[in-house]
Amino acid sequence: MGSAGPAPTRAPAPTRVIVLWLPDWPVTALLRSEARAAAHAGGDTAPPTEDEPIAIMHANRVVACSATARRQGVRRGQRRRDAQGACPRLRLVSADPARDERAFLPILSRIEELTPGVQPLRPGLCAVRARGPARFYGGEEQAASALLDELAASGIPDARAGVADGLFTAEQAARLMSPASIRIVPRGASAAFLSPLTIAALSPAGGDDEIVALLARLGVQTLGDFAALDISPVRDRLGEHGARLHALAGGADSRPVVPRVPPPELAREVEFEPPLALADQVAFAVRTTADAVVTGLDEASLVCTEVRITLLDDRGGRSERVWLHPTCFDAPALVDRVRWQLQTSLGGENGAPTLGGENGGVTLVRIEPEAVDDASHHQPALLGQGPDERLHHAMSRVQALLGHRGVVTPMLAGGRWLSEREQRVPWGDAERPAHPRDLPWPGSLPAPLPSEVYRSRRPVAVAAADGAPVAVDERGAVSAPPALLDGRRIAAWAGPWPVIERQWDADRARRAHRFQVVDADQIAWLLVLEDGRWWAEGRYT
Repeated sequence: MGSAGPAPTRAPAPTRVIVLWLPDWPVTALLRSEARAAAHAGGDTAPPTEDEPIAIMHANRVVACSATARRQGVRRGQRRRDAQGACPRLRLVSADPARDERAFLPILSRIEELTPGVQPLRPGLCAVRARGPARFYGGEEQAASALLDELAASGIPDARAGVADGLFTAEQAARLMSPASIRIVPRGASAAFLSPLTIAALSPAGGDDEIVALLARLGVQTLGDFAALDISPVRDRLGEHGARLHALAGGADSRPVVPRVPPPELAREVEFEPPLALADQVAFAVRTTADAVVTGLDEASLVCTEVRITLLDDRGGRSERVWLHPTCFDAPALVDRVRWQLQTSLGGENGAPTLGGENGGVTLVRIEPEAVDDASHHQPALLGQGPDERLHHAMSRVQALLGHRGVVTPMLAGGRWLSEREQRVPWGDAERPAHPRDLPWPGSLPAPLPSEVYRSRRPVAVAAADGAPVAVDERGAVSAPPALLDGRRIAAWAGPWPVIERQWDADRARRAHRFQVVDADQIAWLLVLEDGRWWAEGRYT
C-alpha cells in the first residue's frame, strides 16, 4: 500500500486586530497645519474653521472633503467642476501626502503611549494587535474604547474602531461605523460580515480599480459573489494579485500586524529658573543642550539638516522658527541659531534683554530636529571637498560675528519685474523663494535677460525724431517711433509689451509697457514706460 502524500499547507489563521480609522484625514491634517501656523503667527492670521467647505484635490478630482462640503453635495471622485458646481464656496487645496504624514505622527505617538506595536497603514488609518490591549483593558471593546477616548482627547472626536480577524475585515468594520463607535466582528465570522459589502471595498485594500471594474462588468457585485468563485479560474485570469483579493473577500486575511519602530527621541529642551534676560546668557546656557542633540543624532547615525527652535518667555511670548543648513548642523551652529532667533525676536542684531518685554526673560529653549539624513551621506571625501569646507567655515565665522543676515547670497525667484526676481538669503539657509520660479508669470521677460539690472528706477528720456515725448495709447500703439534716448540716436527698437498687474486692486494696480532699444553706441537697453514716465529696468552688455 502506497503512503499518502504530504498534507496541504494551510494558511495561518488571521490575527485579531483593532483598526482605528480617522475619516477625512487629509482635511484634518490641513486644518491642524494651518492652526499651528496661525498660532506661530501670533494673532496676525485668523485660525481656520472646521465649518468651511474644503476639498482636497489630486489629478483634478476630489480625494477628500470636509463634512460641510459633503453636506452640500461634494463627494470623493468628483471632478473639480462638478464639486464647485455643488458648492460654489468650496475651498480647493492640493493634496500633500507629506503634510498628512507629518500631522499623523503625533497621533501615532499618543496611541503608542497606551499600547505598543502600532502599524500605520496610511495617514489616518492604523492597526494594533488586539490580544495585548484586550488583556490589559479587560476585553476588546474596552481596549478599543480606551483608544477612541485618547483620540478624542487629542482633538479627533469622530474616530472609528473596528475589531475583527485580519486587517482588511477590521478596516471595513471601522468604515461602516458612526463617529466614536466600535464594531466587533466575532472570531470566525469575517466571511459572513464581508459577504454583503460591495466589490468596490477592495479598492482601498490595494486592489486595482481595473480589477474591481472588471469584476463588476462580469456581474460580481459583492464580496460574497467574489468569494464564491472557484480560486483556480480567478488565479488564471487575474494572477496572484487577484488570488490575494479573492482571499480578502472571503475573510482569509493572513497579513500580520507589523509594528513600526518608533523614531528615537531627538528633541531636547532646557528650562531656566530664574528666566534669563540676555541673549548671550541664553546662548551660553544652551550649549550643553545643543551637544546633547548632536550626540543623540550621532548615536542614531544621523545628521540634522533642518531644525525647529522654540523659545518661551515668562510673559507668554513664543518664538518658533525652522532653520535650514546647506550641509548639517553641529553644536556651535545650533547655538548660533538660538542666538540669532533671540536677536530677531528682539528686533535687532545686538538687542539685549528679553523676548516678550522689557522686564521678562526666556524660560525655555527647545531644539527639535525637523529633518534628518543618514550620516554616511555627509562624510567628508578624501579629495575634492577642501575649498568648499573652508569657504563654509569662513562664511559661518563671519556670520557669527555680524549676525544672521550679515552674510547673504543671491537667489533667483519668480516675478514679472527683474528687481523682484532677486532674493537675498542668509548664508547657510536653504530657504524657498517668496515667489517660486516654477509658477506661471504672464508678462515676465523671457530669456535672454539683461546682464545688469537696476534695483532703483533710473529715469531716462525717450523722444521722437521731432523731440516730442513718445507715449503709448490705451490700445498699445506708440505715438511716434522712438528716435532719441537721452539725446542719443536710437538705432533699433522693439515693443511695446504690456505688463498689467492687479487691476482688481486700486492701490496695487500697475500698467506699464516694456521696450527694447539699441542706441548709437550699440548698447541695448530694457526700458519701461509707466504713468507717462520712462525708466531703464536693465542693460544688455
